[in-house]
Amino acid sequence: MPPLISIIIPVYNHAHTLERCFDSIFKQTYRPLEIIIVDDGSNDNFEEVISRLTPPYEGGGEGVVCKVIRQQNSGASAARNRGFKEAQGEYVIFWDADTVARPEMLERFKRQLDEHPEASYAYSQFKFGWKTMRSQRFKIEDLRLYNYIDTTSLIRRKDSVPFDESLKRFQDWDLWLTMLRQNKTGIFVPEVLFRKIVSGRKGISSWLPSFFYKLPWKNRQVKEYETARTIVLRKHLK
Repeated sequence: MPPLISIIIPVYNHAHTLERCFDSIFKQTYRPLEIIIVDDGSNDNFEEVISRLTPPYEGGGEGVVCKVIRQQNSGASAARNRGFKEAQGEYVIFWDADTVARPEMLERFKRQLDEHPEASYAYSQFKFGWKTMRSQRFKIEDLRLYNYIDTTSLIRRKDSVPFDESLKRFQDWDLWLTMLRQNKTGIFVPEVLFRKIVSGRKGISSWLPSFFYKLPWKNRQVKEYETARTIVLRKHLK
C-alpha cells in the first residue's frame, strides 16, 4: 500500500469555504489520506457545516479517514502544530480551509519527492484569486531574501519542524528557513496546482501589487509586512 498522507486543516471562521476545500480533497487521485481538521475556536457556523459534511467523513470514504479537533483560539501556527502531533502519515501537508486543489496535486507532489529523495518537501505555483503566484525553482540565496513557497506543500514527516507560534505573519517562510538551517530543501513543481478562495478572506496571506511596497507612504498592511519581514530575517541571520 502507498504511504499515508496526512492533510492538516487549521480552521478559524472559514466554514463558508470548507465544503469546496473538502470536495477538492476527496477528488484527489492519491490514496490513502488522513484529514485532520483543527477548529481554532471558530465563532461562525463551523459546527453546522461540519455536521452537514460529517456522514461521508466519519466513514472516511474509500482510503480516507477524518478527525476533528477543537481548541480555544490560539492562532494558525498553534492549530497546525496540534494537527501535526495527531498526524500518522509518512507525509504531511498543511492545507488551509480556503484552498482548493487540482485532483492530481498530491500525486504530483508525491511523485516529485519519489524522484528527488534529497528533497524534504515539494511545492508549486498557485492562484490567489485572479493572481498567479508563480514561485520558482528552489534557490537557497533567494529564499533567504524573500519567500516564494506557500504553506500548502507536501513535506516528509521526518523532516518537518514545528511552526513558530510567536509569529503573526510569514509563518511559512520561517518554516522553510528553519528547515534550511538543518540542510532540508525543497523541490519545485512548475505548475499551478491549487488556488486560494479570496472572497471574505482575512489573515496573513492577503496580497498587494508589488508597487505598493515602493510608494513613499506606507499603509498599515505594508508596515506590518515590513515589520514581520525584519523579525524573520533577524531570527535567521543570527
